[in-house]
Amino acid sequence: MATINTNAGAMVALQSLNRTNRDLETVQARINTGLAVGSAKDNGGVYAIAQSMRADVRSYVAVAQSLDLSASTVDVALAGGEAISDTLVEMKEKALAASDTSLDQASRDALNEDFKALRDQVGKIVETAEFNGTNLIDGSKSQIAALASASGSSSITIAAEDLSQGGAVVTLSATASFASAGEASTLVATIETSLNNLNGSLARLGTGSKSLGVHKAFIGKLSDALETGIGNLVDADLAKESAHLQSLQVKQQLGVQALSIANATPSTVLGYFR
Repeated sequence: MATINTNAGAMVALQSLNRTNRDLETVQARINTGLAVGSAKDNGGVYAIAQSMRADVRSYVAVAQSLDLSASTVDVALAGGEAISDTLVEMKEKALAASDTSLDQASRDALNEDFKALRDQVGKIVETAEFNGTNLIDGSKSQIAALASASGSSSITIAAEDLSQGGAVVTLSATASFASAGEASTLVATIETSLNNLNGSLARLGTGSKSLGVHKAFIGKLSDALETGIGNLVDADLAKESAHLQSLQVKQQLGVQALSIANATPSTVLGYFR
């Protein structure tokens, strides 16, 4: 039926063209952003899951930073402990030489001066082995704890090692010196005990440093896996979207032509009256 009041063909063509235009906008947005799900209106469920995973990824950044901070603190403590060990070895050498009963007093006194200088150096090492305000070897801390999970509910704890002179590890006192072969011999034994104790402290700190490094590597892999998972959920397939875009552009052109034809239909009614 020919009519000028209602153009059903034009209405259908317009609806089809509007759908095509909406689809075209969606595809163009996916290509521009690289995301198939860029907001909750695209897919509420997937968007919520992706946002939760993004929050975990951000949290793992904080965990990695905490692990790095603790690792640096432990590494400084290790460096200090190793320097103390090297210094004690030199002190033992001086004391052992001074324990020789055939040595003259002037030579022994000279060795004692060297010994005291090294002794004082141990104290300076303990005082300066600090990172970001934390010193693990001067007795001021009992432990440090690094974040281990995105929820913050678990941590990795590294015990401090008090390497202060006259303590449980470095039993050699901060005022130790010798004036005789016998005193020097006694200090040799004390230094040997300190070195043995120190080896245990260094081993524990080394184990702690390694555990922090291993966990950081795990956190990195976990974060990468989450990033990949997020991509699988929300990333657009650009090759597919590009092909879809070309298809919709052709469909849009055809829709415009169909609408033009439908709009021209009422004018044919005039031909009936000529």
